[in-house]
Amino acid sequence: MIDRIFRKGREALHLRSARAVLATPPIVPTADRVVIFSMIGTRVLLPYLVAVKSLHARLGIGRVAILDDGSLTHADKAVLAHHLGDPEIRSIRDVDTGRCPHGGTWERLLTLLDLRADDYVIQLDSDTVTVGEVPEVLAAIAGNHSFTLLGDPETDGVGALPLPDFVAHRYPDGAPAGRHHIQLTIETRLVDYPDAARHRYVRGCSGFTGFARGGPSGRPEAEAFSQAGEALVGETRWTEWGTEQVASSFLLANEPGMTPLPYRRYLNYWHEAPNPDARFLHFVGTHRYSTAEYRRRSAEQIARLKA
Repeated sequence: MIDRIFRKGREALHLRSARAVLATPPIVPTADRVVIFSMIGTRVLLPYLVAVKSLHARLGIGRVAILDDGSLTHADKAVLAHHLGDPEIRSIRDVDTGRCPHGGTWERLLTLLDLRADDYVIQLDSDTVTVGEVPEVLAAIAGNHSFTLLGDPETDGVGALPLPDFVAHRYPDGAPAGRHHIQLTIETRLVDYPDAARHRYVRGCSGFTGFARGGPSGRPEAEAFSQAGEALVGETRWTEWGTEQVASSFLLANEPGMTPLPYRRYLNYWHEAPNPDARFLHFVGTHRYSTAEYRRRSAEQIARLKA
């Protein structure tokens, strides 16, 4: 109970501090077929502005596109128009998920796959802060190959593996007993995926990914994976939050030239001091407000944007 109160307090302080982003210069979009895409709502408006502005400042290229989760107000959209060069804003209500689940950010993934037909699309979560130069991301864009943030340090250096090899490497003792998060449940059953040895998987994080322009994965591939994944874990579990992240990682792992970003520079915050060479931080929900790190990093980048 006490910990929850402190977390709520740190969240309130973070949002108050993040208001300073409204005093930073607007993004100037560029016409280079690069899109920074996010699904957001009114609750994360200020953190999102920090996330997208801190990334765009390091890239120096790209325009912004947004998927409204249904909660953005007219005032929110006016703020976004001013700060982000009048970005395209689509409504989640207009996304046809086909044979994929509704919710759980599937609408985001499917919209992204539509956009990549003509543009290089970077998927950016609102709970991220770019804190340094990002040469690996710029190289991926320049070479038009996809990239992914990794899920944890254990995946660094492993890369995408054939499904049976991934399961053997990640779960050498088989599936743990009991009920687990849907990502672990799916991953332990990937050996039973159709033609498993012909497909690859990387334990990525969909909080920061790049989908190459005109790449091989689109809606048909996403729907095929969704149908096979549902067969592995059952219809009820396939609707749980987390299946989209597995789908994103699967699609990216099977694309030629996909780059897993080095974890020492691009990492998730797990209540541990980030590597001094960190360039990109994803403040995952578990520890987003466990410390003042998110607020401090955001404030540093807001100050940089003002300079």
